[in-house]
Amino acid sequence: MSFSTDVKNELARVSAEEECCQLAELTALMRMGGTILISGRGHPGMNFTTENPAVARKVLTLIKRNFKLRTEVLVSRGRRLKKRIVYAIKVAPAPLVSELLAQLGLLQGEQLNVASDRSLLRRLCCRRAYLRGAFLGGGSVNRPEGNYHLELVTENGNFAETLVWAMKSYGLTARVTDRKNEYIVYLKDGDAITTFLQVIGAHDALMQFENIRVVKDMRNQVNRLVNCETANLQKTVNASVRQIEKIRRIVQEQGLSDLPPALRETAELRLSYPEATLYELVDLLGGRVGKSGINHRLRKLERIADEMEAEGTNETGS
Repeated sequence: MSFSTDVKNELARVSAEEECCQLAELTALMRMGGTILISGRGHPGMNFTTENPAVARKVLTLIKRNFKLRTEVLVSRGRRLKKRIVYAIKVAPAPLVSELLAQLGLLQGEQLNVASDRSLLRRLCCRRAYLRGAFLGGGSVNRPEGNYHLELVTENGNFAETLVWAMKSYGLTARVTDRKNEYIVYLKDGDAITTFLQVIGAHDALMQFENIRVVKDMRNQVNRLVNCETANLQKTVNASVRQIEKIRRIVQEQGLSDLPPALRETAELRLSYPEATLYELVDLLGGRVGKSGINHRLRKLERIADEMEAEGTNETGS
């Protein structure tokens, strides 16, 4: 079972107390998965389809709770490759359906309303229910182990913009993109997704998301620290190898006896302890010289070796 299905199953059990919120949730559900049918007598009917049985029960409950309409539930197998089971809620054409559609804002007079539903969403609680219905009808969210991604998919551009507006009420900055004939409203930030789950009432899913997210962030932090330490160690090893090569060049050309005492001491120490860090070299000298002092001496030894190499090249060339 996908994480999206877990979230929807939880949301299907969330019940809005206010009638206005129930209508707002049903409106979003119908925008996502509903169709309006007109009978020969001119009376409208409604169909709603979903692959989630919990969502189908939620739609049926919202319709029966507020309207005494004759409904029918049909179960069939889809025609796509996976042939998933599809649940259809059918509301037979009747004059009362017009009243339902009008209260949902889907019908204005005798015209279908394909524009905005903002007139139904004056209260924050209604926007919360509206977003919940939108996710139930056409939403998905990745498991937090992977990339953070939540999206709501619709074929109605005005509906997509209304969703963005409703999210903004809760401080969520959603983006919209189009794919073929669909509009995708999406969030890609972990904090934004947890806020959205809290807003729509998916508290169990929110806790699961946050728990996995904490473990994931901790693991990433440990990996970054390990990578940083590995890089620093590699840098130390490379510097040590380079320094030893330069000092051996000096030994080969003239020996260490002609060097100033401080440089000779540092050169002998580096040759004796090739794997020691600068801090360890400081300890070996009894703290008489700091890290910057040791580093300065080693750089000076490198410059002496480079000068010897340059002189040798010039003599060969002449």
